[in-house]
Amino acid sequence: MTPWRKSTRSEAHGNCVELAALPHAIAIRDSRTPEAGYLTLTPEAFATLLTQAKRDELPH
Repeated sequence: MTPWRKSTRSEAHGNCVELAALPHAIAIRDSRTPEAGYLTLTPEAFATLLTQAKRDELPH
């Protein structure tokens, strides 16, 4: 069983993403529809995603 977690800053009505640490990847899923599947990123790609999000550099 994969232990999913969400940020303590997540909204109470479930408008957030959940993360899980897999053996060689980070999994990301929508907390409202976990049955829809998940995206996996390498730890390096996940770190890049976080850096870009913090700098507001993600495409809109």
